Amino acid sequence: MGKHLVLVGGGHAHLTALALLGCYVGRGHRATLISPCRYHYYSGMGPGMLSGLYEPRQVRFNIQRMVQERGGQFIEARVTAVDPAAQKLYLDNDAQVSYDIASFNIGSVVPTAEIAVTDEHVFTVKPILNLYKARNLILSQNAKGITRVLVAGGGPAGIEISANAWKLLHENGGTPAITLVAGNQFLQGVPARARHLALDSLAARRIDIFEGVRVHSFENRFATLTDGRSIPFDFAFVAVGVQPPPLFRESGIPVGEDGGMSVNGYLQSTAYPQLFGGGDCISVEGHSVAKVGVHAVRQNPILKHNLEVALDGGEMKRFTPNPNYMLIMNMGDAKGVLWKKSLVLNGGLAFLLKNYIDMRFMKRFQVSGELKGFSMGS
Repeated sequence: MGKHLVLVGGGHAHLTALALLGCYVGRGHRATLISPCRYHYYSGMGPGMLSGLYEPRQVRFNIQRMVQERGGQFIEARVTAVDPAAQKLYLDNDAQVSYDIASFNIGSVVPTAEIAVTDEHVFTVKPILNLYKARNLILSQNAKGITRVLVAGGGPAGIEISANAWKLLHENGGTPAITLVAGNQFLQGVPARARHLALDSLAARRIDIFEGVRVHSFENRFATLTDGRSIPFDFAFVAVGVQPPPLFRESGIPVGEDGGMSVNGYLQSTAYPQLFGGGDCISVEGHSVAKVGVHAVRQNPILKHNLEVALDGGEMKRFTPNPNYMLIMNMGDAKGVLWKKSLVLNGGLAFLLKNYIDMRFMKRFQVSGELKGFSMGS
């Protein structure tokens, strides 16, 4: 008798399983995807979508159509609780879904508990769709004068948002006034040369950078900093890192120190073998894994294989995080800053490499007509 496989979230780590969903259905199993949105937006191209370099359909996957075309069911909802003993999922539409095997790829959230946000012109950088909403609002209210944008967070996301917000305003006739509140240190933990290159790139566009201070609150178009200063803004972005959603902790499922579901090397819950996961929402036992998309991409084929084994038997494959990954920042001027261990590159070639890698990934999984009728420049 066939089993019921439920995928919760259509993120990077689930894309191989979704694209090859017929492998499960063809063996007599039922397959269901539960997601609050019928599209999944690729985070690596989000800043480029903010600036207008990419259109939304270039950076998203139609996960609803992907599932339905392969014989699966799509439920547009959010999982609010898991009962691993009863093997049930509880949804925000009051429905319940039973499973034999469930896998979670629900991403991460920007922690705002320590930042009071009471202003509709403040956007967290996750979910990625927020960046497109911000773009539309900025363009609708830009009077081609000075537009003040404040970015909270000095990591790669904050740098990319600052640079691409500048590009958005500059190319649409505005005068950008960008402030980046970097926290303890600008690009903390990044090779010194990469830090200096990014600093020089932003400084050339007169983007102000504050280090050693954080944003305490946003209210009435003012950001109050932890040193008491108050900075006016027209639009603001919060990019102060990410953390797993509280779903697993609240459901009594063992979690790691960061709150992600604790999984073993097979991406399987350390307590409930019917549960699997990938991406930012998990914590791999015995490893400290940075919340960057490259890990989810590498988990992709392993998770697809191990879900097959969980359904039909066989030998699972092990995921071992590789700390030596490459990161490339889109600096909003057709240039990039790249680093991997001690290697640091800067300029147009770095951006072209990033664009090639991103486009190749999109092409691999945009299998449901996302780009039908689209051409560059259209």
